[in-house]
Amino acid sequence: MAEAPWLTILGLGEDGPDGLPPASRQALAAAEVVMGSSRHLALLPQTGAERIEWPVPFADGLPVLTALRGRRVVALASGDPFWFGAGSVIARTLGRNEWRALPGPSTFSLAAARLGWPLETTLCLGLHAAPLSRLRPQLAPGVRAILLLRDGAAVEALAGYLAGEGFGASRLTVLEALGGPAERITGARADALPAAAFAHPVAVAVTVEGGGPVVPCASGIDDALFDSDGQMTKRPVRALALSALAPRPGEMLWDIGGGSGSIVIEWLLSHRGTQAVSIEARADRAARIRANADRLGVDRLRVVQGIAPDALDGLATPQAVFVGGGLSEPLLTDLTGRLSPGTRLVAHAVTLESEALLTHCAHRLGGDLLRIALSEATPLGSRRGWRSAFPVVQWRVTL
Repeated sequence: MAEAPWLTILGLGEDGPDGLPPASRQALAAAEVVMGSSRHLALLPQTGAERIEWPVPFADGLPVLTALRGRRVVALASGDPFWFGAGSVIARTLGRNEWRALPGPSTFSLAAARLGWPLETTLCLGLHAAPLSRLRPQLAPGVRAILLLRDGAAVEALAGYLAGEGFGASRLTVLEALGGPAERITGARADALPAAAFAHPVAVAVTVEGGGPVVPCASGIDDALFDSDGQMTKRPVRALALSALAPRPGEMLWDIGGGSGSIVIEWLLSHRGTQAVSIEARADRAARIRANADRLGVDRLRVVQGIAPDALDGLATPQAVFVGGGLSEPLLTDLTGRLSPGTRLVAHAVTLESEALLTHCAHRLGGDLLRIALSEATPLGSRRGWRSAFPVVQWRVTL
């Protein structure tokens, strides 16, 4: 018979042990050590178990927890430990047979029950340890979201963020201490939040309203959403590049010659599971890429300042690579030797010399060549005429 796990990860509500099912109460009664935040520990009666307050930052408590192996330990978490909770962090630290989890009702479930919102169509985000900009790609009139926040002060910060992005008309429902005797629910517009002290634990339900710019779901978002010094793949060409790169959930992109980061940011916006590294030689542009990514809610982007191919050493293996700047024969030779079979490679050329290089590579390695020649209607005296942009040659190949 397998040995029983020494650790129980127990979801605790604001009503303390009164609302726990029998299995959770039994785990508490049998525990030699109970470890949790001061707020959680205060909800429990004295049982004779040793009490350890979880330190801040959270990661500092993991060595303390692992040192308790061999004893019966309960680690307290809020509600469902595996929905933006501590459970996944603890599970990654321990072996699968060392722990079991006894979840309680999540804050999301409690909030939906108060509001009558269907969870399957409600955006649920944990922003207690993440920037508010994670919300940015989702901001569109009519979107409903339930957000977990760090503390009461973060409610005011959220309202200010929404107003600053042009969504001050959004309706907020501030939900404090859900499920406990101190539960309180307050409604307000984001741009008219009352001057009140909100208490932790707190969540906010948001119905997005307002005229702020919306980030579209399709590739080729508005150029104005990016800060740029002019070095940027423009919207129509970017849409064709993203189509050629064909992002898929969980895949990694290398964006070589990032410019303003428009390609790599749209790759990350395509799915929350995508990952990416942007390689940019200039420090000012690398900083701009970082700022654009953070503002548009894809702070998971890694930005590397350096020149490829040297800057590629040690990076996670990609499934797709885009070369938008710094195109050269040594770079393409390095990439075709470095990348794994099946990697999708897309490169753009504007000059005659780089176009010739891509033509030669296509002849040697195959793939598709596409020449993109766009014209835009612009004023011409009292009328309008066509202004042609420099044509772009795109090479797309699967190695």
